[in-house]
Amino acid sequence: MTRRPVRLSLAAALLVAALPAFGQQTTHRDYFEHYEGTKTCLACHMEEARSFFHSQHYQWQGPTPDILNAGGKRYGKINVINDFCTAVGPSWIGNVTNSRGEVISQGCSKCHAGLGLQPSPEESREQLENIDCLICHARGYNRTLVQTAEGGWQWRPVLWKNQEGLDTVAKRIGQPTRTTCLRCHAGSGGGPNFKRGDLEYAITENDRTFDVHMAKDGANLECSACHGGSHHKMRGRGADLFGNEMPDRPATCEDANCHGAAPHAAEVLNLHARRVACQSCHIPTFAKADATDMVRDWSTPHYREEQDKWSATITMAKDVVPVYAWYNGTTTAQLPGVAVTTRGDGTVVMMAPAGNRRDPRAKIYPFKLHRAKMPVLAGRRWLLPIAVEDFFASGHLDEAVRKAAREFYGVAEASYTWVPTVRYMGISHEVVPAAKALACLDCHGATSRLDWKGLGYHGDPVVTAMRAAHPGR
Repeated sequence: MTRRPVRLSLAAALLVAALPAFGQQTTHRDYFEHYEGTKTCLACHMEEARSFFHSQHYQWQGPTPDILNAGGKRYGKINVINDFCTAVGPSWIGNVTNSRGEVISQGCSKCHAGLGLQPSPEESREQLENIDCLICHARGYNRTLVQTAEGGWQWRPVLWKNQEGLDTVAKRIGQPTRTTCLRCHAGSGGGPNFKRGDLEYAITENDRTFDVHMAKDGANLECSACHGGSHHKMRGRGADLFGNEMPDRPATCEDANCHGAAPHAAEVLNLHARRVACQSCHIPTFAKADATDMVRDWSTPHYREEQDKWSATITMAKDVVPVYAWYNGTTTAQLPGVAVTTRGDGTVVMMAPAGNRRDPRAKIYPFKLHRAKMPVLAGRRWLLPIAVEDFFASGHLDEAVRKAAREFYGVAEASYTWVPTVRYMGISHEVVPAAKALACLDCHGATSRLDWKGLGYHGDPVVTAMRAAHPGR
């Protein structure tokens, strides 16, 4: 089979040519003698630290111009409830051990670019020194969780007792790479590829048939090629995420520096591209290497004997065919402290894309449809989180729900019921080349992967048009 090259505009080609700088490592050998924590970085990079402090990567919340019912408030994982590990507050930091004394969890802060303190909205020297610059900018850096003399917890470099080794690592400074980003973005939710489904560690190892954008024999793009903004603000927002730091500079395939609005030689495909997102055809399946979490039933505790750990009952799947829905770039969210609303089938929609076939801004996009079972506070009908760190070790689910209700809402003695939930999660990675993309009959054949009636059509529009043109046939 002849390998088809990636076609890029002149501007995109120039961008790719400049990309080695994104992953390039530079030396800080002559800038300091010993690394003494973040204060060493602050001596030269105070303004960068301040910009990072105010970013979503540190604050874990941000402006919400694309959440239709957010009322202009700032939201993010720091103050909302999700259907994976449910909430940050009750499960922030600490070594959770099983009956054998093995560490089975260390809290949500493991993927926060800080050293252990929860982010504060007010800037302070303490908060700036809490930023862990090396977690994103130093090749070979790793950290471990240490209990302090005061009884608290702090993330420290693995080499914190080896000054010479630490100095060596701390001077390997560069821009974040794919591997750096995937450390958290592929490992969130409890395991490799559990949460997102389309962000796998395998992206860094496979060829262009796995991901044409990030493979070394493809465009060899770093994450920052699409998502990099300025002053530590990032471009793009997943369909099920709250904050958008740069709404005026969306990360989109139609960007003139990428593929543009008419990327195909065949006009019939460009016609499709007006109402069908590129991802719908070019991501036929996701979770191609590691299985992803498709159902997480928190109401049914499951004991994992090998790990000596309790968890929700989780259903995993590989090579998952997406579900498809209209999406105009905005989302409706189930907010904390707001009574849940249920669909006709009784499910609570955690996050749902807005748009329909009559909406000129909407296109058909692919989604991972994640299902779960979550607790809801009796009477007020508020969605409840779970103190999952406590539950992992003990298996005492009721205690974990009640503790989280106290910490998150201040509800002393919570009574609750369980409800099924769904979350639409955008799929934008693991893009395949044209030869591997969907063909006409995948959507317009007898076994179409699209639910045409669910999308607002009477049936397959091609079949409908042919019947209208040839009524006697």
